[in-house]
Amino acid sequence: MKKILVIEDNADVRENLTEILTLGGYEAFSAENGKSGVEKALEAPPDLILCDIMMPELDGFGVLHILSRQAKTADVPFIFLTAKAEKEDFRKGMSLGADDYIIKPFDDVALLQTIEARLKKSDRLRVASAHHTGSLDHFIDEARALEAIKHLSENREVRHYRKKDIIFREGENPRWLYFVESGKVKVYKTSEDGRELIVKVAQAGDFLGFLALFQEDAYPESAAALEDCAVKLVPKSDFAALVFGNRDVNARFIKMLASHVAEREQQLIELAYNSVRKRVATALVHLHEQGGASINLLREDLASLAGTAKETLIRTLTDFKNEGLVDIHDGAINILNINKLRHLPN
Repeated sequence: MKKILVIEDNADVRENLTEILTLGGYEAFSAENGKSGVEKALEAPPDLILCDIMMPELDGFGVLHILSRQAKTADVPFIFLTAKAEKEDFRKGMSLGADDYIIKPFDDVALLQTIEARLKKSDRLRVASAHHTGSLDHFIDEARALEAIKHLSENREVRHYRKKDIIFREGENPRWLYFVESGKVKVYKTSEDGRELIVKVAQAGDFLGFLALFQEDAYPESAAALEDCAVKLVPKSDFAALVFGNRDVNARFIKMLASHVAEREQQLIELAYNSVRKRVATALVHLHEQGGASINLLREDLASLAGTAKETLIRTLTDFKNEGLVDIHDGAINILNINKLRHLPN
């Protein structure tokens, strides 16, 4: 039987919650304030914690802050109970690593469904971690970071961009972290004579602009829609609150930064040493691996991605077509032999 700790200073609410949980098949125990709740959680770690925010002696944020740093309770799902649906509460709780919120007054069925969902997710993580090569703590940290990052992009302003629309420009001061919800976006550098080099093709689930936010400097690159797309805008302050207040998320974005640097270094090596044929083949393989069996990019964009001139790209694509590596129909490039393209001699 799963154990749930209820930390709530209002006696009526506390008794109501424990009764609902008991009827729902859980073993429920409670604490009347934050300090007592921390002591009980550390003495007998529960499977899930329901915690009020506004409490005497130690509020809910303090409880989460303490328990998330204790080995016994760091991986216990934590759900806030709050009568205040204010943005600042959500932001602060998110930055500390809360798993969910329940707004009072709550619906009994919705409460039990939320608890059940969080417990199932926690169980899945533990089962998966048994097959993970790293430590349990490391695995949980990674999962928690992903969950927090997911919340970062929720309930944000969504802007829709048409093909070729500019999302942000190199040299502009950053105001947002961008999250690609749908479509594809090109991230590119522009030379003094106006030529473009595409350094990344972002797709749904990718974040853009975080390098400038970390550096507190202008965007080092520009971004524009490769196709019609939807992009969520996360305020700079929300990004800072989560990244600098949550060590797991901080570590996750540092990995993204390291990956960013590695990708740029690899790109520089390929531009310096790879032939045009090899660069075009690499670009086609990359786009194919992103789910584009049929690649329908403007030729100038594909040339920018491969680091070559449009005319040279067209000649190379014609050669690939004659060699049976691709087929071109109505401007769309269909990959016929991905293995040969991937292992094309330099």
